[in-house]
Amino acid sequence: MPADFATRWLALAAEGGPWTLLGLALATLASEDLACIAAGLLVAQGAVSFPAATAACLAGILIGDLALVAAGRWLGAHGLDRAPLRWFVTREGVDRAGRWLTARGAILIFTTRFLPGTRLPTYVAAGLLRVPFARLTLWLTLACALWTPLLVGAAAIFGEAARSWVQTWTAAAPGLLVGGLLVWLLVRLGLHASTWRGRRLLLSRWRRIVRWEFWPMWAVYPPVVLWITWLGLRARCLTWFTAVNPGIGAGGGLVGESKAEILRALDPSGAVAPWALLAPGETKARRAALEAFLGTLATPFPVVLKPNVGERGGGVVIARDRAAAEAALAAAPGPLIAQAYVRGIEFGVFYARLPSEVRGRIFAITEKRTPALTGDGIRNLETLILADDRAVCMAAFFLREFAARRDEVPAAGERIPLTDLGTHCRGSLFLDGAAHETPALLAEVERVSRVFQGFYFGRYDVRTPDAEAFRRGEFTVIELNGLTSEATSIYDPRHGPWHGWTVLCRQWHLAWRIARETRAAGACALTAAETIRLALANRA
Repeated sequence: MPADFATRWLALAAEGGPWTLLGLALATLASEDLACIAAGLLVAQGAVSFPAATAACLAGILIGDLALVAAGRWLGAHGLDRAPLRWFVTREGVDRAGRWLTARGAILIFTTRFLPGTRLPTYVAAGLLRVPFARLTLWLTLACALWTPLLVGAAAIFGEAARSWVQTWTAAAPGLLVGGLLVWLLVRLGLHASTWRGRRLLLSRWRRIVRWEFWPMWAVYPPVVLWITWLGLRARCLTWFTAVNPGIGAGGGLVGESKAEILRALDPSGAVAPWALLAPGETKARRAALEAFLGTLATPFPVVLKPNVGERGGGVVIARDRAAAEAALAAAPGPLIAQAYVRGIEFGVFYARLPSEVRGRIFAITEKRTPALTGDGIRNLETLILADDRAVCMAAFFLREFAARRDEVPAAGERIPLTDLGTHCRGSLFLDGAAHETPALLAEVERVSRVFQGFYFGRYDVRTPDAEAFRRGEFTVIELNGLTSEATSIYDPRHGPWHGWTVLCRQWHLAWRIARETRAAGACALTAAETIRLALANRA
């Protein structure tokens, strides 16, 4: 079907004439680069001449660019928060482009034509700054006059090469489209590779592909899901895992479990960081509840605010003053946990115990290191992020997080933390901390775990003054995650996928053994329908 559609489209376009040229000009409003590539393919087919195709694309591109300038000028700064501008550009991107325009002007307008992702915010910013229209039109025309024939010509050359592979018009269509796709990929790759920033971003993407620790969940978990399914067939219950922690709701911590209920169950241990639940309600009442909690702390700030139901660090805010705390309250109307900020270093301790065992075990330990940069008084924050060997792997995330500060130049020796959260998806480095396990540490983890009736399997996130104190069993619990916890030591850069899959399968086999005993003792697993409803409810 795709080949037939391509054939019909090219056959129609091949008729040429003014309608074809008009179509190319209008197509640039949707995608300038793809329209130029399509024009080149039509040139290769002989449907239109190279000058006509280039002129049509140039006219469409120039009109589109000037329309963006006009939108920025007429809609003003307030238009950035309304449709349609907010669909395509961010306020941070336009602000940054405005600073560049003030400093560089004509050079910036010219070079953005060759830098993907910079055109929209730059042209809107030019309108907001009311750059003289005649001068701006000249710059844009010169840039388009250079860029457009280069791209149309490259597509025409590749299109002609693709056409020579086959003899008939019908069979040539897929080849032409393949040629066009290759041109588009090469152009995008070449533009990125032409600058240091682009090369560092390409390196970031490459490392996220080849390094196991950055693989997305859909790439990590298929072998593990197959293993869990096999265990379910052995147990004659595909939802066996929901019985692993009878003391934790939501399927033992499958999804949507209440952090407050878990912390409340652990409170008698005396190892939990002070916390309070801020229920939904009027802003005034929530502020009063927060103030009451802060009044119980020796040092009220910073304070951690996080959703009562959440995962992977989503929605967590470390508020360093009242203004930040009130902003976090306003942004999250649902139930929030307010918790004292515990200084020190963070570890993840995965604990498991069979109900029949007298003593549990530490299945894995993760040492968490939060990344930071050091200023040199010369390079701005964006350059420091891209230059750092570790931070570049999370460049897209950090550049979004620090969008308003990208051009800031930190002083020489100034330390800039990139994150305060021990969460891998927010940039923290996870290391295998198995060497930190000691009898004293196990004894304290065991003591805390025995306080929680019905808990057998999960990962503690703890803070401790230093590694020596941790090994002595001196730590403060900030969170406990149940069934879907991971032995996050697998994300140590020294490990690969085979190690990760092996550990995860061992982890789930241990959970299967625990669930087999809890079910024998009378614990009930959720039904398949209940499990699906739970997952769908929390996804919504």
